[in-house]
Amino acid sequence: MAIITLTTDLGDKDIYQAALKGSILKLLPTVNIVDITNSIAAYNIQQAAFILKNSYCYFPDDTVHLIGIDTVFNEDTRYLAIRYEKHYFVGADNGIFSLMFDVEPEEIVELNIMQDLKFLHFPLADIFVKAACHLAGGGKLKAIGIPVTDIARKMTLQPIIEKNMIKGSVIYIDSFHNVITNVTKEFFTTVQQGRDFTLSFKRNETINKLSWHYNEVEEGEKLCMFGISDHLEIAINKGNASGLLGLGIGDSVVIDFS
Repeated sequence: MAIITLTTDLGDKDIYQAALKGSILKLLPTVNIVDITNSIAAYNIQQAAFILKNSYCYFPDDTVHLIGIDTVFNEDTRYLAIRYEKHYFVGADNGIFSLMFDVEPEEIVELNIMQDLKFLHFPLADIFVKAACHLAGGGKLKAIGIPVTDIARKMTLQPIIEKNMIKGSVIYIDSFHNVITNVTKEFFTTVQQGRDFTLSFKRNETINKLSWHYNEVEEGEKLCMFGISDHLEIAINKGNASGLLGLGIGDSVVIDFS
């Protein structure tokens, strides 16, 4: 079963998403097209990387993930197709891959598919679609590109340890206004070593207990937990944590261990 997923900033008001899906179906009518999301903020590769990094693993092996973020024609930007952990990724080499991958990919090619001048301003519906359909149909990477070994690098804020303290930051706000930090469960557990903790953030708010689920506290009460992404998140049970707690992307959080 051929699957192509879409992670784009195309939205759903214009013709772009329809043009992309129609172009895929013209080349591979039997493919299953799955929207991961088409609502990424324009050109926001950090947001796209977080969502795709935490969702691609739920798909079957050999799924092709087409990334449509900042893909407009640019002479200095390469287009890549990559095999990573038994999945394929097709996108612009604008730093997004370095934000997604924890280890080096198994195989990388720079796409050398001929550009149709009619789609010069919209290579997503041309070069990217041709590459994705080729791979979804069982084709090999080497047939559509030149092998390369490097990808563009983007730096991300990492949590730091100071004495008995972790200093982290907010990296994502989800649709329920839960606040997700860059502190992973593995990182937290390694530093914690079974000790009690106090999580503090804006407005002198604190939390000193990990919850397993949102309903573990009363409605309107705040909590922290490790969600599906395995990142520490701050939430309010059936409430707007980001708005009510005044937390936005880039804000700091501090975890003190007793």
